[in-house]
Amino acid sequence: MSALLSVNNVSKRFRGLVAVDRLNFQVNQGDVFAVIGPNGAGKTTLFNMIAGVFSPDGGTIALADQRINGLSPDQICRRGVGRTFQIVRPFPALSVEGNVIVAALLHRHLVADARAHAGEVLRQLDLYDKRAQRASGLTLPDRKRLELARALATDPKLLLLDEVMAGLRPTETDRMVAILKQLNRSRGLTILLIEHVMRAVMALAGRVLVMHHGAAIAEGAPDEVVRDRAVIDSYLGAETVV
Repeated sequence: MSALLSVNNVSKRFRGLVAVDRLNFQVNQGDVFAVIGPNGAGKTTLFNMIAGVFSPDGGTIALADQRINGLSPDQICRRGVGRTFQIVRPFPALSVEGNVIVAALLHRHLVADARAHAGEVLRQLDLYDKRAQRASGLTLPDRKRLELARALATDPKLLLLDEVMAGLRPTETDRMVAILKQLNRSRGLTILLIEHVMRAVMALAGRVLVMHHGAAIAEGAPDEVVRDRAVIDSYLGAETVV
């Protein structure tokens, strides 16, 4: 498989703090790839560089062999990178449908076309029956799915998910996992996720990268990574490994 995303020797510093340290990895077309690690490991900084919020201090980031670091977030989104945020912030006064229409207008000039696309996305995420409801009135699980819907409405080739399962109950986590599996299979959507919920990581990811102090300390299949001694010591803890 060809690499859709290539992160090559990427570093980011904030004054004296090295947030990401010479990171290298690739995500192939159609993969579900997870990035895990303790808080402060540099995971969200990595996402912000891929999405164009920050520019790397060194290294390159390429999407489908085209360098994207240095582009603005809207330019990167137009090239096919959609993302969710750790803290979901929909437009509270807009309806569920209105929130998704705004995102769908990125590639559609007619509101009618954007509305039709928004309806398709909302059906996929079991939100269509709530399309007229104000976003401010949604439960946390529904807000999480609305955040996902807004990202999907931009027609991404690569979807960045920043702790989309955080705060969900196990049954709600399983529902989100099922939705993401279906999107990956039916659309061939490539997914790169940051996640602390190992239940979701083990169910979804084909490969896992573990970060600690900005650097990669392990990469591989999920069942291999969770038994890596450095990963257990720095992140998981021995009691989590059966």
